[in-house]
Amino acid sequence: MSIIDWIVLITSLTTIIFYGVYKSRTTKNLDGYFLSNRDMPWYLVLLSIMGTQASAITFLSAPGQAYTDGMRFVQYYFGLPLAMIVICVVFVPVFNKLKVYTAYEFLENRFDLKTRTLTSFLFQISRGLSTGISIYAPSLILSSLLGWNIYVTNIIMGGLLIIYTVSGGARAVAHTQKLQLIIVFAGMFIAGYIVVHLMPENTGFIDALHIGGKNGKMNIITSGRTANGFDWKDKYNIWSGIIGGFFLALSYFGTDQSQVGRYLTAKNNRQSKMGLLMNGIVKVPMQFLILLLGVLVFSFYQFHKEPIYFNETQVELAKKTPYKDSLIALESNYAKVAPAANAEKAAIKAKYKNILSSALPGQEISDTNYIFLRFVLDYLPKGLIGLLIAIIFLSAWGSIAAALNALASCTVVDIHKRFFKKELTPKMDYDLAKVYTLAWGLFSIAVAEFASNLGNSLIETVNILGSLFYGVILGIFLVAFWIKGIKANATFYSSVISEIFIIIIYKADVISFLWLNVIGALLVIIFGYAIQLFIRKKQSQQ
Repeated sequence: MSIIDWIVLITSLTTIIFYGVYKSRTTKNLDGYFLSNRDMPWYLVLLSIMGTQASAITFLSAPGQAYTDGMRFVQYYFGLPLAMIVICVVFVPVFNKLKVYTAYEFLENRFDLKTRTLTSFLFQISRGLSTGISIYAPSLILSSLLGWNIYVTNIIMGGLLIIYTVSGGARAVAHTQKLQLIIVFAGMFIAGYIVVHLMPENTGFIDALHIGGKNGKMNIITSGRTANGFDWKDKYNIWSGIIGGFFLALSYFGTDQSQVGRYLTAKNNRQSKMGLLMNGIVKVPMQFLILLLGVLVFSFYQFHKEPIYFNETQVELAKKTPYKDSLIALESNYAKVAPAANAEKAAIKAKYKNILSSALPGQEISDTNYIFLRFVLDYLPKGLIGLLIAIIFLSAWGSIAAALNALASCTVVDIHKRFFKKELTPKMDYDLAKVYTLAWGLFSIAVAEFASNLGNSLIETVNILGSLFYGVILGIFLVAFWIKGIKANATFYSSVISEIFIIIIYKADVISFLWLNVIGALLVIIFGYAIQLFIRKKQSQQ
């Protein structure tokens, strides 16, 4: 990057850090630190919800996802607007009425302490792991840019983020997310404009979409049907999106503390609901446009030479091995192929990746996460490269900061104050919250150190990880809200059994991960009924 790009990048990041610390002034108690004194207007709630959901993974990996697999990933979000309505009607009034700090406090009132603790623990494990991946995503960029060691880069990324998250709490998170999203949307719009602008003369936006469509990239709606019937392993289709996506969104926004904590900061019920409903309206078009950027980049490379492999750092490492000559020979053959000869290019690229795999054993050789980054570095003008890199950092910080705040709130409220010291002064609560925020930040950095060998695109990895837990967590809440006949013990044991089943089903690889959210919720209800009947029968015999 040029000096101008570095100035833009450093200025953007330091501005966010200082702005977050400046906005962190609040009452020094749990209400101030975790919920910003419950005084946020709906538009800040909306921006905070969006900022928490739209991580760096969204902006780094989603264009690459569309580049390789087309637009069908957008179907993943089709169930979200329906989920927002259900959450506004059922979840929000209960949480606000009880004045809870975490969603899981409600479960102790409905069931018992062990069910609350189990649910909070499942959330903390899933969110802690996914937050580590969210730290790894921007570290990937800095590592690729500077040739830094990825492990050192993870520590730097996480360390900078922890500064304002620990000091500021929920208020700092919400206000920095507002500023972050403004920069993010402006930068992504500029990037899209430049992609089209760099196309050959007389090739405009519509032409680029037409090129993407001819190559199967505009597959916005897919049925999931094949010659052998419905493919349950198909990850993204209209049915998995509406049904599986609905259950996933219902669990994420209704039971995941990183999101529940965002709308609990609102002034009242109405402000919470407004933020959620607006998110339901805005999210699908926003994700559509981010994916569309990947289609535009694909069309661009039909006129310009596409890299044989998008991760230059790995290529340089591989060329230090005995496989150097084989790689150079394939690069020479690839250079002779026309940009639009996609089948021929794909064949050479497949051979190239096979050699890379042999040269770098044990390393992940998928380059999906580097596609958009490589375009930015190769073709964007000076200054804008720094802005786009800053965007990915800022979006990462927004989601990670909210996650750390949520993890700390659950550890303090659901674990520490229930099992260790229940009665603490407001100042002691406040200091304890900072300690746990720091602890979760260090844990997430540790997870990031092990994230480099994940096989999927980053955005897919995070969603798979969430789906392993979200269905079971949602099932617990569905029982709590609507099935009064299932009591505490039956709910607890059915949840444990259901979680084991979900992991087994995932390992068996017999169904797409989105359906795990539906299966997990239904298993909790089914097993809950069965266990409750067994308990009643045993009690009647006694």
